[in-house]
Amino acid sequence: MATVSTQHGSTLSAWQAITIPEFPACNASAQFDVAIVGGGMTGLTVAYLLKNSGRSVCVLERGKIGQADTCHTSAHLTYVTDHRYSDLSRLFGKDEAYLTWKGAESAIGLIETIVREEQIDCDFDRVPGYMHTALSGNDGDEPVDLFTEAKTIRDAGFDATYMESVPVMDRSGIRFDNQAKFHPLKYLRGLAEKIQGDGCSIFEHSEVTDIESEPTRVHANGHTVHCDNLVIATHVPLMGKARFIKSTLLQTNLAAYTSYVIGAKIEKYGLPCALFWDTASPYHFLRIDCHEHEDYLIFGGNDHRTGQADHTEDAYAKLESLLLRFFPAARVESRWSGQVIDSHDGLPYLGESAKHQYIATGFGGNGITFGTLGGMIICDSICGRDNPWQDLFTVERKKFHASAWSYIRANLDYPFYMFKDWMGGDRQSQPMDLKLGEGKVIVRDGKRIACFRDEQGKLSEVSAVCTHLGCIVHWNSADQTWDCPCHGSRYSAVGAVLAGPAETPLQPVVVEQT
Repeated sequence: MATVSTQHGSTLSAWQAITIPEFPACNASAQFDVAIVGGGMTGLTVAYLLKNSGRSVCVLERGKIGQADTCHTSAHLTYVTDHRYSDLSRLFGKDEAYLTWKGAESAIGLIETIVREEQIDCDFDRVPGYMHTALSGNDGDEPVDLFTEAKTIRDAGFDATYMESVPVMDRSGIRFDNQAKFHPLKYLRGLAEKIQGDGCSIFEHSEVTDIESEPTRVHANGHTVHCDNLVIATHVPLMGKARFIKSTLLQTNLAAYTSYVIGAKIEKYGLPCALFWDTASPYHFLRIDCHEHEDYLIFGGNDHRTGQADHTEDAYAKLESLLLRFFPAARVESRWSGQVIDSHDGLPYLGESAKHQYIATGFGGNGITFGTLGGMIICDSICGRDNPWQDLFTVERKKFHASAWSYIRANLDYPFYMFKDWMGGDRQSQPMDLKLGEGKVIVRDGKRIACFRDEQGKLSEVSAVCTHLGCIVHWNSADQTWDCPCHGSRYSAVGAVLAGPAETPLQPVVVEQT
């Protein structure tokens, strides 16, 4: 499945070697029909669709387009959700399960149509996808379960075939035809080229610092952008102009998980060009790209709640060991981490969150497909058109079901981590004790300080208090980031926001001379 993420690893992701045109920063106040915050998959999709519907749009991106979440996906394009089809049917109903998968399938179809009509060279290709039993352990009773699952899916009208042995993995599983893959940054580059101009603009290095209503306007780089509609496409939604309590409750309905990915080259020997994912929890996923002289493997997994794992550097070693078990000749060349945002019930939130304000979040492992579907739903809503998925994925859905208890249990750890970390902290260590590349939360004068010493020996000290709801951040040694264990915010080693729901950086602390 796709892993949506933000790069903090030791190397760039598999997609970042290409060049993307630069766009100017917002340097003047302006008026647009729609302002879109976030220049990733969702933001550029909705911008492209709205421009084609005759709206003037602007995209406001904090950094560079595509360089946050989208460029660190594994770029699986599949309508198969993290929740099994039978589970969706039981939790929501057969019609809702069908509609969910059909929505993701339609999103893949839209991407294919845009690629063809706009002639975007992004390596789009239809490939099979295989869900198979866990890579560790034996099949046990699971093959019967997958046989039944395949029949349920096939009876619903989707292409699913049970196999006693899927290719490469030699495990029982289900084959799904007509899934797809592509190069996400090449695709976004193509969209951006079509969006810019004719009254529409993309602004990079233009962080939105405030959002107001009546009238709707956003502030970036000291300038004001007035708009009739606002789309917040930032993976984890900003507060926006919805009431604070409502926005906070939405954010706490989301759970952030960190996932790890490695990329490896391997000589050609007949591997199929395909997608794979297993039934473990958390699951592993593999993408095989076939090239003329060699193939490329993208392998990931080892997910954990963001900020709630120790020894995170071991995650990459475990992935590499498992990959080499199946592909001994693979040459690992890159690694990166990612963040997956799950909703409390397993379905994304797509659509209007307040009057004339829209969000798309909670994609789980289907960031590319649900991000695209979110763009479709939001465009239709702004243009006054009905959309078949608008009610299913609405932020206001009220239906309470068994999975809500999973959400309640998952969020019981919020007060635990809040109390544990405020009472804890290293009271013995001093900043000068830090090794190169090391970070640690220390206690000084009753304050918790996030200290980091870079490879050149420069020391930085920022407050360890997450700016979202006040938890204490943890040091992620694998990615050299500060991660919040409560709601998944991530910060750079020096405190800059890398992933929400936090919107402001960790507060600086004056560094004492040592």
